[in-house]
Amino acid sequence: MSALDDKIDDLYRLPLGEFTAARNALAKALSGDEAKRIRALEKPTVVPWAVNQVYWRARSTFDRLMKSGEKLRAVQIAALEGREADVRGASEAHRRAIADAVAEAERLSAAAAAKPGADALARTFESLSLTGAAPKTPGRLTEALQPAGFEALLGVTPSDGGHTKADKRSGTLEVVKSGERRTPNAERRTPNDERKASRAAALAAEKEAARVAREKAEHAAAVKAAEADLARAVDTEQKARETWERAHDDLLAARQALTDLRRSRFKTSHD
Repeated sequence: MSALDDKIDDLYRLPLGEFTAARNALAKALSGDEAKRIRALEKPTVVPWAVNQVYWRARSTFDRLMKSGEKLRAVQIAALEGREADVRGASEAHRRAIADAVAEAERLSAAAAAKPGADALARTFESLSLTGAAPKTPGRLTEALQPAGFEALLGVTPSDGGHTKADKRSGTLEVVKSGERRTPNAERRTPNDERKASRAAALAAEKEAARVAREKAEHAAAVKAAEADLARAVDTEQKARETWERAHDDLLAARQALTDLRRSRFKTSHD
């Protein structure tokens, strides 16, 4: 990595409000193509900025998220190919990794007085971890992302009971019946087979999309309920604090009144 790349990384580490001024100052200090490159850098919005901070300041959390996404993608592909795979376990581990990353992003953002949306953070972390390839410039994200879903698994043909192997010439996967040997002269699948496989893939994608949508809706409902509980608790605490303050003021007034009465009585008895 070049010295200029190091300086660019430093820009994306900065608090969000400092990015533009620091970028412009760096561009003025350079000339030619380097200055043009710096001036062309986009300022992140708050969500990608928070995601970047997890990469820069909580690398273990970020790496754990990426590894869990890689594992989930692998088991999903294995399941589509007809191989045994623990999709549920990998999905749960990935959800936990996303939740940890979101919590870390929120913590880092709060320290910088930024407030990214939790749902947008979760979607961006999910998309980033399921792309199948690490970003070329991690830590420099400028826009929030949306999960790709099963589009990321295109080209993988669901199995119909056999096992699969890679066709090195086409880069796609072929289904081979158990016990069957494919020879160089064996017939390829017919267009009807392709259509059946395509429909199976579409059905699997629809089921997975429905499951993800359902889980997101449940999560959003749980977050909303928790927010409502928190609001009620804050309101109750505030009312209790006001009640205590009034009672405390009454106590101080009562003590002062008693003190005044005692002093008044003492003076009267000596006059």
